[in-house]
Amino acid sequence: MKRFLCILGLSIFMMNCQEKKVETLTAKPEAPFVWEGANVYFMLTDRFKNGDTSNDVNFDRDNITGFLRGFEGGDLKGVIQKIEDGYFTDLGINAIWMTPIVEQIHGSTNEGTGRTYGFHGYWTKDWSALDPNFGTKEDLHQLVKVAHEHGIRILLDAVINHTGPVTEKDPVWPDTWVRTNPQCSYKDYESTVECTLVANLPDIRTESNDDVELPPQLVEKWKAEGRYEEEVAELDAFFERTGHPRAPRFYIMKWLTDYITEFGIDGYRVDTVKHTEPYVWQEFKKECDYAFAEWRNNHPEKVLDDNEFYLIGEVYNYGISGGKYFDFGDQKVNYFDEAFNSLINFEAKWNAKQMDYESMFKKYSDSLNSALKGYSVLNYMSSHDDGQPFDPKREKPFETANRLLLCPGGSQVYYGDELARPLVIAGATGDATLRSFMNWEDVQSNSKTSAVLAHWQKLGQFRRNHPAVGAGTHQMLSKEPYVFSRTYSKNGFTDEVVIGIYLGKGSKEVNVSNIFAEGEILYDFYSNQEVTVVSGKVTVDSNFDTVLLERQ
Repeated sequence: MKRFLCILGLSIFMMNCQEKKVETLTAKPEAPFVWEGANVYFMLTDRFKNGDTSNDVNFDRDNITGFLRGFEGGDLKGVIQKIEDGYFTDLGINAIWMTPIVEQIHGSTNEGTGRTYGFHGYWTKDWSALDPNFGTKEDLHQLVKVAHEHGIRILLDAVINHTGPVTEKDPVWPDTWVRTNPQCSYKDYESTVECTLVANLPDIRTESNDDVELPPQLVEKWKAEGRYEEEVAELDAFFERTGHPRAPRFYIMKWLTDYITEFGIDGYRVDTVKHTEPYVWQEFKKECDYAFAEWRNNHPEKVLDDNEFYLIGEVYNYGISGGKYFDFGDQKVNYFDEAFNSLINFEAKWNAKQMDYESMFKKYSDSLNSALKGYSVLNYMSSHDDGQPFDPKREKPFETANRLLLCPGGSQVYYGDELARPLVIAGATGDATLRSFMNWEDVQSNSKTSAVLAHWQKLGQFRRNHPAVGAGTHQMLSKEPYVFSRTYSKNGFTDEVVIGIYLGKGSKEVNVSNIFAEGEILYDFYSNQEVTVVSGKVTVDSNFDTVLLERQ
């Protein structure tokens, strides 16, 4: 009897092992993170969420400013809170891009729209320090840690082109470092690069290879903070390792790559790219790659995957139609090769206004799989300095989501797109109207906002879960109703999805015969239901007009 029980037990154990083995072999492979199709959340750090009211005012920045032109309290702790709350996970975000968090000028200036502080982060005073309005180094360490634990990459914003404006508290840097004239006229390459973007925005002499001393105001500052010797020693080591001249651009590259080696950030969005010599970005990429490799070697337990450090460039007015080139009028420049993995696509919002879905999606898929193969673009419908967004009055939030999140390429969700945050603010002038504080209160008080958010969440999660959506090849399956597929295959991983929009509520039949096999059980992510392929079609009965089909 004992022998029989032993044999029976062994048989059951082996059956269980076989069952577990089958489950392992048939388990759905986890989708890899693919930068080319990333879903990037872009925020003005100061305008997203105030997680620490104790850091709201620093350096006596308490003068009355123009409307929406002062610090509003958003900080790194606020971002950490929303990551931990699952807000970005629910939205399908897998990368967060924040405006610069380095120390800003202490004073304010008036550019014709009222007194303005550097709340936006693009007016650097000290690249080697965080601005206390945004938080501390400890906060940034925590932010990267928490983000990575949630499968979210962190992009910081790099400015090499200029310092902050000159104010009574912020003296101009030495003329060996900056030029203060002429002002750019943007007529050709030269009048776009060797000039100041606007009046009172000193332009770094990025073309110079001359050795320069540290600016005296920076030396004085570091000595007062008790870190002068340490900073100088690090600079000495950097220049000894690289062999670079002690030219202005290389100082800044050292300071910016420190955020890679110290904090493990995953990429940079680079500001004002076309206003700086193209070779500068090739040099920057090399230093970023070196720093990222160093961080990986020193922190193997924190490495997320095999993706390299990512660089996204802002070449103002670049469009996907240009392929790898931006046209200055008198010459064309390729900013992709040996420099940027992706460029921000300023054309997307215009294509969305002027083209039907199929024309736009096919155009982007064709371009990304030919002229731009191996690279990508970052599409957006609204942004922080584009005064002509796709839907300025927020009358089409569902179409905005469809156009952005279902388009080939990377997607840039500007903070509040998902809540239809107003882009027309009474009393705000210029770009201030695009930069109001995040409208968190609408999530609870406005049912329409909740419906908009739910749509963005479903599309965003589907995009995050399927590299095919942003990085795959597009094929129309049906013109009316509009149904299309996306397919992606790389390094042994294959991803196929079928998407339908504006299909009508109730029962709808979708032809999937070109993608899915007869008898396959599929899942409609949008309505949360299983469907089976019968005669090459599936029938989805739901109260929604969107269908997001994936394999179970």
